[in-house]
Amino acid sequence: MRVTSIAPGAVESDLKFSTSGTSQAAVMDFYKAAIPAETIARAVAFVIEQPDDVDINEIVLRPTAQEF
Repeated sequence: MRVTSIAPGAVESDLKFSTSGTSQAAVMDFYKAAIPAETIARAVAFVIEQPDDVDINEIVLRPTAQEF
């Protein structure tokens, strides 16, 4: 069995419009450098396309402009 953990940073999605518990300005500031969802999809496809003898344990994706 193979398991991969994919940890994205800020991703362009509708989540920025429904996040609660923080100011809308702070949320919009965080997502201004977000990467497209298609980028995450390409990473998932990369993992799936690997041969059976390859296990990719973890992928961390972040926008280059994201500070953390």
